Amino acid sequence: MIFIVRQIARTADGREIVRPQTFAAGPIGIGREADSDIHLPDLAVTLRHAEIREAGPGRIEIAATSGLPVDVNGRSTMRETIDVARGANIRIGSHMLTVAAGEGDERGATIISVERVGALSEASEARDEQRAFSLAGVAPGRRATAWALAIAVLALFLAWPLWSFFTNHQPADGARREVAFHADQMWSSGRLSLAHANLENDCKACHVKPGEAVRDEACVACHGGVHGHADPLRLAVAKPQPGAGAKAQRAVAGMFGIPEGRCVACHVEHEGAKAMPVTEQRFCSDCHGGMDQRLTDTKVLNASDFGRDHPQFRPAVATNPGDRPIVQRLSLDARPLEDNGLKFPHDIHLAANGGVAAMARTMKVEQGFGDSLVCADCHVPDSTGARFQPVSMEKDCQICHSLAFDRVGDTVRTLRHGDPRQVVADLRAFYRSTGPVAPINLDGMARRRPGEAMMLRTSAAFNQAAALRPARADQAIRAAFSEGGACFDCHAVTPPTSLAAADWGVVPVRLPQRYMAKGWFDHKSHAGESCESCHAARKSATAADVLLPGIATCRACHGGEDAAKAVPSSCAMCHDYHMDGQAPAMVRSMREREAGARPWRGPQAAGGS
Repeated sequence: MIFIVRQIARTADGREIVRPQTFAAGPIGIGREADSDIHLPDLAVTLRHAEIREAGPGRIEIAATSGLPVDVNGRSTMRETIDVARGANIRIGSHMLTVAAGEGDERGATIISVERVGALSEASEARDEQRAFSLAGVAPGRRATAWALAIAVLALFLAWPLWSFFTNHQPADGARREVAFHADQMWSSGRLSLAHANLENDCKACHVKPGEAVRDEACVACHGGVHGHADPLRLAVAKPQPGAGAKAQRAVAGMFGIPEGRCVACHVEHEGAKAMPVTEQRFCSDCHGGMDQRLTDTKVLNASDFGRDHPQFRPAVATNPGDRPIVQRLSLDARPLEDNGLKFPHDIHLAANGGVAAMARTMKVEQGFGDSLVCADCHVPDSTGARFQPVSMEKDCQICHSLAFDRVGDTVRTLRHGDPRQVVADLRAFYRSTGPVAPINLDGMARRRPGEAMMLRTSAAFNQAAALRPARADQAIRAAFSEGGACFDCHAVTPPTSLAAADWGVVPVRLPQRYMAKGWFDHKSHAGESCESCHAARKSATAADVLLPGIATCRACHGGEDAAKAVPSSCAMCHDYHMDGQAPAMVRSMREREAGARPWRGPQAAGGS
């Protein structure tokens, strides 16, 4: 059976307002409780006064559930069955419920019309429900309450903090005020970050003047020299045009003396006792995406997303060696060659067969090499794991490339690496201070033919060799700096200024520790990859090859901030606004989360253990 309950109210001029509600089945609850199906706000009605349910075809039953009777057609009863076709009037407190059968579109439904017909119980005729249940008679009026609360708010959150600020903000001797609750702390929107935790009790370090926003001068007082911004006019041109909302916000800020481009516009404080959050990609892409359209003379290439809109890497490559090499940023697409003054073929040293591999096998026990050399035999990670220690002659190369030229007892004399003048001096001193090896037949105990002719001939030849020995130094020096010599095979050599001179020189080797100073790459984060998955060293026959992976290699794993890649990467993963030689903030936070993991042993060398 379908029940249609019609709540009827009347306006001051007698017009009816009907609010119908349909119930697919019973029972229908009646009471003063707010969630009753038929809510009767009358103290004479209990919370759950009665129920109406179906009693059979065309019949319903009303039953009192609280022990108080109901009035059906003028007769008080606890339970009554009603014929819907004949209808009935049910009186409960000050409300009348009229039961009737539905007609037209409502045929087959039971209509229950609810209307208040009498005054509320325990109330006069002049009072309505709102006044009957209100506290207006015992509580202050709305106007008085509003004024009292407004005065209390002004006193507690304006007058008291101002008094605290001016009377106890900072002691006269400049020391910090005592650690306690101060009323002006109620204005704080949150705790300071971990970087500024030591200023928790020194508000005036940043908020210099009362009622004035934090100025850049307060930041620069501690953070001076951190970075210098570009020309403000160029920055303004590079930025995209603000929308209507941003323009309105800037206008309001200008009215309160807050300039645009302040430090705190990016470095928001009072966000809680935590580290500075990682910069979102849009913070960079808002300006760097399509920058060349706004700043037509810029040399900075557009970049808005690493996976979709990022230029090819442009490492800083030495194109002319020397004490002051010429360094240029060249795109890897141009396959640049680096003139670093060094001759080193990676392919020969990493070959599985050949002389280098054979020598490595002879030093397995002594140096821990494998059947052939691998990258990790020469490239050793530094203490941070992000980069590698510089390769040195004494530590790495001299194991195989010896510079020994003399032995005195058990001491081996070696040429001075990195100092051509000292090499020339050592070789000259060696040939001046030592003579040729004496022939055995000049020894008094040696066997020889009778007579002195042979001994005199040998002695004359030895004396001539001893007299000419210092001149052999020039030959030895020339051999060291010429093809096949100890210096020439690994370095670019500068010849002497004349045939009679011996001022040989070696072009200084300049191997960069970082090819891309504006970006960051952390080898520690790539410990699971082999060296050759990124660096094609086995195919490099010259030290001029720039063995850096192109952007396509990185994109195999890395995408933009929202990319469905193995490693979603925002700008902050490789770039830091305040680049200082350390890892960006995002990388540092990742390292902190990984603290306690297994120690890093460097990238896995291809073919090695």
